[in-house]
Amino acid sequence: MSELNSGQAIGVFDSGLGGISVVRALIELLPNEHLIYFGDTARVPYGSKSKDTVIRFAHQISSFLLEKQVKMIVVACNTASAVALEHLQQNFDIPIVGVIDPGSQAAVKATRNKHIGVIGTASTIRSGAYLSAIHALDPETRVTNQPCPLLVPLVEEDWPHDGVVTQVLQSYMKIFDLEKPDALILGCTHYPYLKSVIQEVMGEAVRLVDSGEETATEVQKVLSGLNLLNAEVGDPGKHKFYVSDYPQKFEETATRFLGRPLENLFKVELEVLESYK
Repeated sequence: MSELNSGQAIGVFDSGLGGISVVRALIELLPNEHLIYFGDTARVPYGSKSKDTVIRFAHQISSFLLEKQVKMIVVACNTASAVALEHLQQNFDIPIVGVIDPGSQAAVKATRNKHIGVIGTASTIRSGAYLSAIHALDPETRVTNQPCPLLVPLVEEDWPHDGVVTQVLQSYMKIFDLEKPDALILGCTHYPYLKSVIQEVMGEAVRLVDSGEETATEVQKVLSGLNLLNAEVGDPGKHKFYVSDYPQKFEETATRFLGRPLENLFKVELEVLESYK
């Protein structure tokens, strides 16, 4: 492993905005850590792209983050975690974690009736990544998957948590009516913003597993094990945000997701990104 030090930033990337929820979880758990976030807003969504294309995009972004001298990379994208994580871990000499394994581990630990629900985008559900990760941990656990394609636009448009959102969720969650899981993985980084209404629809007995929070815990564990946690206690981390396109609403929506003003926002031209091999 190349020479790393505790004062370096953690790199985080996603195909767009959703990974900001992982950034928020990292800031809450590790307030002293510096973060560099990359949102590939020019090429979102990844779910409709081929595996080779997603791997190429993830490789380019990881190369960009390495140039910024990060000490670790967090793949805060379910699609990229499903198809590109192994490639990145084999090709880059720093710790790299995704969002799927931490969420799966937490759900397997939480379930008592050995029935786990997974909600996510159509591409994430289609990949079978959570199913594979859960069955690798416990082959006897039953997994019920449910794609929820309308939830991302509802979150990004800041739709009020009123009857419409509840009705949409109730429609999606009908799949769990016959036999309810006791753990439900929020398999998309947008979904934590709907946590309260999802809990209301599912009932208090169901443990909601936030992959972003679980990933932040995994980051803490990995950095601690490598003695790379930022030792500058009391000095809040500094954060930078990069995007490959600058949609009109990005800063406004990301600020809402993060719960604080978005400072240090920069655009990276696609030609620059695509020059990384």
